[in-house]
Amino acid sequence: MTTTTGTPGNTGTPGAAGTYAPRPGAAPLGRMIAAQAVLETKMLLRNGEQLLLTVIIPTLLLVLFSSVDIIDTGAGEAVDFLAPGILALAVMSTAFTGQAIATGFERRYGVLKRLAASPLPRWALMTAKTASVLVTEVLQIVLLTVIAFALGWSPHGNPAAVLLLLVLGTAAFSGLGLLMAGTLKAEATLAAANLVFLLLLVGGGVIVPLDRFPDAAQDVLGLLPISALSDGLRDVLQHGAAMPWGDLGILAGWAVAGLAAAGKFFRWE
Repeated sequence: MTTTTGTPGNTGTPGAAGTYAPRPGAAPLGRMIAAQAVLETKMLLRNGEQLLLTVIIPTLLLVLFSSVDIIDTGAGEAVDFLAPGILALAVMSTAFTGQAIATGFERRYGVLKRLAASPLPRWALMTAKTASVLVTEVLQIVLLTVIAFALGWSPHGNPAAVLLLLVLGTAAFSGLGLLMAGTLKAEATLAAANLVFLLLLVGGGVIVPLDRFPDAAQDVLGLLPISALSDGLRDVLQHGAAMPWGDLGILAGWAVAGLAAAGKFFRWE
């Protein structure tokens, strides 16, 4: 009688090397990035503090200041001035404040160190985080746009310019958020990110027009990324500008500087 021997999982062919299913080894890179991005998005949407920053505060500000005449927003409907600024605030809340706080505490608890030792490359982890931010921003923008339309918003302008502003704004705030999370302690990141959020909410042209500030302050505040994003979106969506090159240039400068600094100084532990 002839018998066939082999290792566990062998195909049964005499003399053939063992074939295992599933084969040991890392999953394809694209699948790993997608899985990590889904996980990051779920964690963000389940976090009560993150939802407060990304959804509840922008929504309340849009509804309150559009419905109650508290701040002089100039000629026209208040929502036409406020909606672009609130969209900019939503981008900042997710790409900067939320990402800085979440990443800072992941770094403190050693999550980033463990992930860095996994088959997922470090750059792929940052890519997954960026994808999570973009997905969250899409959800924010859809929600805020629906609410703004219900309040009587009538936007117009170049959709390509709006998209470019949002992408550059996301890159700028992501770089700054990762820089903060990768260099400061988690508690310091929590305090600093929330403080910056509040300061830029007031002084970044989101709900208070920059022309309400002294001339010297306007020159400085106009160079901030939140001011460039809110003013650029307002120029397009409220005034119908084709392409706000000045604001795009400011955002591009912040994006390059922030991402470069984060790449150089970010500490994984």
